[in-house]
Amino acid sequence: MTELRQRVAHEPVAPPEDKESESEAKVDGETASDSESRAESAPLPVSADDTPEVLNRALSNLSSRWKNWWVRGILTLAMIAFFFIIIYLGPMVLMIIVMCVQIKCFHEIITIGYNVYHSYDLPWFRTLSWYFLLCVNYFFYGETVTDYFFTLVQREEPLRILSKYHRFISFTLYLIGFCMFVLSLVKKHYRLQFYMFGWTHVTLLIVVTQSHLVIHNLFEGMIWFIVPISCVICNDIMAYMFGFFFGRTPLIKLSPKKTWEGFIGGFFATVVFGLLLSYVMSGYRCFVCPVEYNNDTNSFTVDCEPSDLFRLQEYNIPGVIQSVIGWKTVRMYPSQIHSIALSTFASLIGPFGGFFASGFKRAFKIKDFANTIPGHGGIMDRFDCQYLMATFVNVYIASFIRGPNPSKLIQQFLTLRPDQQLHIFNTLRSHLIDKGMLTSTTEDE
Repeated sequence: MTELRQRVAHEPVAPPEDKESESEAKVDGETASDSESRAESAPLPVSADDTPEVLNRALSNLSSRWKNWWVRGILTLAMIAFFFIIIYLGPMVLMIIVMCVQIKCFHEIITIGYNVYHSYDLPWFRTLSWYFLLCVNYFFYGETVTDYFFTLVQREEPLRILSKYHRFISFTLYLIGFCMFVLSLVKKHYRLQFYMFGWTHVTLLIVVTQSHLVIHNLFEGMIWFIVPISCVICNDIMAYMFGFFFGRTPLIKLSPKKTWEGFIGGFFATVVFGLLLSYVMSGYRCFVCPVEYNNDTNSFTVDCEPSDLFRLQEYNIPGVIQSVIGWKTVRMYPSQIHSIALSTFASLIGPFGGFFASGFKRAFKIKDFANTIPGHGGIMDRFDCQYLMATFVNVYIASFIRGPNPSKLIQQFLTLRPDQQLHIFNTLRSHLIDKGMLTSTTEDE
């Protein structure tokens, strides 16, 4: 007892202000800490079976494995049919669909953040999340409109003003949201509010930026929109099929159902599919021509003289392969060679977008992003690989495909002042004379 009293007497006693600050820090960080622990220990409820009752009754005698196979197969065919329908409806409908998919993906990811961090009561935050989505979309779609609808924008006075000050307006709108966020900070929610602020911005970076690139790819030509998306879909289907029937060797711990057999089988099937699809599409102007806005008809046009990229050419086959197949040359479109690069990326790197999404879902103990599509999960579950693919296609086009666009240059040239147009004309004429493509006359001199 005496020893205990001596030990207590020699222990340092914290000053009152230290205790007070410690208590204050505990109160200040209590909500965020509790939310973190809840996020780690309390998994979100698993989505209920959302399979249509008709399919449930029709497949009731099958095992869960085969029932899931049929449900996924039927819904996959339905989605492919819908994909063909929106392609038939044209680029404008495709743009609207891309925007709708973007909004739904944003909603699914943000909802997970609300559930995980129990942040429904944060002041203004649900409103601010959607406000930031509106600001970012205004910036990106404004850039697209200015780029592809240049003559229309220059013709209408309000649009011309909005185009001229577009970036300043976009930044001002973002600053308003930023200031609203700062004003909404509450002492007991500081850390949690900054968690959700970062969550929102990362979601915007992943979802909105990538969907903007999808639209840019679409304007380069429908082929650059359809082939990459179709390759990802083909790889997803064929990897599932090969893995379902032949899968034995696990591929990655993040996705225990993924197998090496499915991964390899999906790769070869996707490369062949990409070659065949690009061969078919390269023969149609409506797929290979850039999507442009016709100022006279106020509509989109996809008519042009196809470039060499979409004209059949003869290629010599390497000697080693000649001895196997017996052919010396082969006629194919140069675009098919590019399709090999696209399908290879869709097969080897694209799945890592899915693995990333799997890791994200495992981190927060959820099975799917949502239960929008029976047997498939949410919209984000279907587009996790598509966004990574969209970025690659945009970079690939900029690096190996895209060249100067004469129609855009002419549109910008016509909006200049007459003296500026005359200066450019004289400069271009002198350049062509020096190249020997024009001859100077006495009248010109």
